[in-house]
Amino acid sequence: MTMIDPSKPKVKIESAAGDHKSIIQELNGLTVVVVAPLDDQIAFLVRDLQRLRTRARQTWPMPETIPGDADIVYCEYAPDLARRLPWIPGDARSALVVILPNGDPIQVEALAHATPDAVLSRPFSSNAVIASLVLARSQFRYEQRLRAKIERLDENLRSMRTVERAKVILMTTRRMAETEAYGFIRRQAMDRRVSTSAVAAAIVDSFELLGYDQQH
Repeated sequence: MTMIDPSKPKVKIESAAGDHKSIIQELNGLTVVVVAPLDDQIAFLVRDLQRLRTRARQTWPMPETIPGDADIVYCEYAPDLARRLPWIPGDARSALVVILPNGDPIQVEALAHATPDAVLSRPFSSNAVIASLVLARSQFRYEQRLRAKIERLDENLRSMRTVERAKVILMTTRRMAETEAYGFIRRQAMDRRVSTSAVAAAIVDSFELLGYDQQH
């Protein structure tokens, strides 16, 4: 009799299945706009999106400005698509999937300028639809996390510069040593229950408001 080892391979399969289920569940209730002329292929796409429990709707003709109030936008390829997007590159408010024409040539530069999160080629299949949906959503959320991280790093850098500026002001106006100036900022922050950057900003703002000349 052949014995089946129930351990690692089975665990991996169950884990992968669980991850897949979780991803599908995350799609439930997402708003999806399909900007494309209605034909059999687009009807198939909308039905498949609705089957995945997204709130999908189709619209045409292509508006001057693509709707930006959906979680995901499927949009027919157009050479001027980038101009029609309601956001600047790198600051998208929706995931974008570009629907490619069947056999017709496209302008690669125009497609790149639109910065899509995924593309979907005709003729569609259910596998291609769900792959484009998951990829677009995942890529969009990844870029959102990157943007948030960059914003935090920028804010930290601005705070550090403000603290350094405040230290220089204290060292100049109160003849403090650098460590003493920083200690003063920290104590003020602790006493007022605010951040050191907030205290530093107040020092810098007061200094600039009074028009104090550092050279005197």
